[in-house]
Amino acid sequence: MSTTTGVPAFSRSNESWHSIDWEACHISVKRLQTRIAKATIETDWRQVKKLQRMLVRSFSAKALAVRKVTENRGKNTAGVDKVTWNTPVKKWDAINELKRKGYKPKPLRRVYIPKSNGKLRPLGIPTMKDRAMQALYLLALEPVSETKADRNSYGFRPNRSTADAIEQCFVNLSRKNSAQWVLEGDIKGCFDNISHDWLINNVHMDKTVLRKWLKAGYMESGKLNPTEAGTPQGGIISPVLANLALDGLESVLESHFGKKNTKASYKTKVNYVRYADDFIITGISKELLEDEVLPLVKAFMAERGLKLSESKTLITHIDKGFDFLGQNLRKYKGKMLIMPAKKSVKQLLSNVKAYLDSHKTASAAAVISKLNPMIRGWCNYHRHICSDRAFKYVDYRIWQMLWKWCRRIHKNRRKRWIRAKYFKTVDKRNWVFSAPRKGEDGYYRLAYASRVDIVRHVKIRARANCYLPEDEQYFETFKVRKLKSSLAGNMKLWALAKRQDYKCAVCNQVFKTEDEWDVHHIIRRVDGGSDKQSNLTLLHMNCHKQIHSNCG
Repeated sequence: MSTTTGVPAFSRSNESWHSIDWEACHISVKRLQTRIAKATIETDWRQVKKLQRMLVRSFSAKALAVRKVTENRGKNTAGVDKVTWNTPVKKWDAINELKRKGYKPKPLRRVYIPKSNGKLRPLGIPTMKDRAMQALYLLALEPVSETKADRNSYGFRPNRSTADAIEQCFVNLSRKNSAQWVLEGDIKGCFDNISHDWLINNVHMDKTVLRKWLKAGYMESGKLNPTEAGTPQGGIISPVLANLALDGLESVLESHFGKKNTKASYKTKVNYVRYADDFIITGISKELLEDEVLPLVKAFMAERGLKLSESKTLITHIDKGFDFLGQNLRKYKGKMLIMPAKKSVKQLLSNVKAYLDSHKTASAAAVISKLNPMIRGWCNYHRHICSDRAFKYVDYRIWQMLWKWCRRIHKNRRKRWIRAKYFKTVDKRNWVFSAPRKGEDGYYRLAYASRVDIVRHVKIRARANCYLPEDEQYFETFKVRKLKSSLAGNMKLWALAKRQDYKCAVCNQVFKTEDEWDVHHIIRRVDGGSDKQSNLTLLHMNCHKQIHSNCG
């Protein structure tokens, strides 16, 4: 018995996992995914089913599924069985466990996470095996969902982001003759209420496995609770199932009000943008949205077991403005401006204040290490819009909080002494919150929002499909552009990635911004290797471990 990599399936050594040819796995899976996407375009569902069956049974797909769930952020979070796959032996054994025959998913472990409004959101955590099975079937389902997706749907899709959705809103609303009214849609408990019957009848994947996932139930306070509707938030495949349920509304609207750039669409100016379960629909008048569009949306949702929230579904004039995905879109005297929403600014400042209030005796270096990722993450999210004024305000308010924090620690010290200790002058900037580095020269510096460059976002092509050969070059260029942007502040990593054509030296896959990577020394430091660029290479974390395992 052997695998496509030439490693015996019964071998249980560390070397079995680390000897897998990941590049060959990616190529094999991508080839089948391309065929599935083409069959979907031709609506040849029998061929789709056949190819999906081939993919989920392949060693390459199983290996990639296990790798995905053991390298993401939740890799150390166990399900109800309290099992994690944290060794190469366990990962190798897991590949051979991913079989449809006899498969029975365990109930989800229910936990609650806080929402921005102070309420709690239920989260279901599957076991590692169930996560891997979902990742495996997702490899076969995603080419279908991407090919069938609404043109202007951007949430939970590969290579798409909130910035794309916001940019499309700008396209739909910014011109002088653009629509003036906006329907803000809010689905009541979207993930919790999607009809199981609709999913089983309409999602093109193995019905038996899908039904088992949907009916697995969840454990809470030691009690098993059934699931009669919805897809559990926390499952790897849940976002794609939700997308499949919500896809199709754009086609419904186009059938009634005309496709984009046609005479009918110019009369009504009905345009649709969705990110996950948040969406907006533009229209030429309030009456059009209220009397014609809204009933269509309600009927579409009702088929899927969903309802719109009466209190949160609003119709707003663009001059009044509305919040969407944490940003405010509004026209001022005919000019469209998109700025960070007040709620988003308040949330950031509230998080900073909460940290400083609960860490009154922390060191300045610890404060900087905690606040910098918060500030940079928030700024990177809002850096594509008109954020200059908001960034300056955030800097000012954080400075006020830090000054108050310093004064509280050193009640008996003069203000001049506090300023000299904590606030330095850097490149003509005064009052830069700083902390000395231990055992070395220099200082840690607080990140300043106003120093973040504001760059216009380039929206992804609406019809681009990462599973079709004709779009392959476009997506490679797209991924490289995103990677360059994410590495812009780290010239050393940027230089390494550029030298490698932005691909991992082991699996030959283009790096993604969400990937975990390591810097590898070609000649080990213990063998006299240096830290010079010529002796370094950028690798995926798993590929790095593979090299060291093979080197002994």
